[in-house]
Amino acid sequence: MIVIDAAAPTPPYEQLRAQLARQIQDRTLAVGTRLPTIRRLAADLGLAVNTVGRAYRELEEAGLIETHGRAGSFVSAGGEHSLEQARRAARDYAAVIARVGIDATEAIRIVKAALGQASTP
Repeated sequence: MIVIDAAAPTPPYEQLRAQLARQIQDRTLAVGTRLPTIRRLAADLGLAVNTVGRAYRELEEAGLIETHGRAGSFVSAGGEHSLEQARRAARDYAAVIARVGIDATEAIRIVKAALGQASTP
C-alpha cells in the first residue's frame, strides 16, 4: 500500500519512489510484477500524472523497474543486482571502518551524511 503525505516536506514523487523501491527491495513486489499504469496510479493516489511518471523514471534509471511501452512497467530482476551491489559495498565499507578503527556510531554518521549528500541535487 502506497501512502502519500501531502503535508510532508518530501516531495510526492520521492515518497512514491521510495515506497515502491522499498517494496521491490523487500520483495513485497516480486520480480516480474506488473505495476499499475502511470495514469491509474496517479488517479488512485490523487497525484498528477507527471509526478508518478517521474517516480517511475527514477525507478527505471535505478534498474528497479523496466518499462515495455504499451505493455506496461514491471519489477526488474535488476533490482536484485542493485541490492547485492549495495550489500557488497556495505561489506567493503565495514572492512575499511574496522581497519582504520572507527567505531560503529561514527561509521553510521558518515553513511547518513553521505546519503544526505547523495539525495541533494
